[in-house]
Amino acid sequence: MAEKISKDQIMEAIESMSVLDLSELIKALEEKFGVSAAAPAAVAVSPAVGASPAEGGEAVEEKSSFNVILSNAGANKIAVIKAIREIVPTLGLKEAKDLADSAPKPIAEGLNKEAANEAKTKLEAAGGTVELK
Repeated sequence: MAEKISKDQIMEAIESMSVLDLSELIKALEEKFGVSAAAPAAVAVSPAVGASPAEGGEAVEEKSSFNVILSNAGANKIAVIKAIREIVPTLGLKEAKDLADSAPKPIAEGLNKEAANEAKTKLEAAGGTVELK
């Protein structure tokens, strides 16, 4: 029976690793468990400030968080893959290609309005079809 390793022991081992070793560890974990260590492209979102009252006196809450959904990669898939990597720089080429190939897929979630529109503009300029939700 294997000796149980504590969380602190694992953290100490990771702290002592070089960047190259840590990168190899992450790749091995991704392959072993079928996951991706890519950080989500979420940006801190502040709630709508000063919601204006609508007709009838009720306050209308403005949407402050958007998801960028790639509906279709279009004919120029290579340009769309490049745009995806610009929007989510933590994605590798294969992950970005997989996203483009499996459209409709969310590219970025929880973005503020400005960042979501910028991402939409980049993807549409590359030839993709995009929705903001």
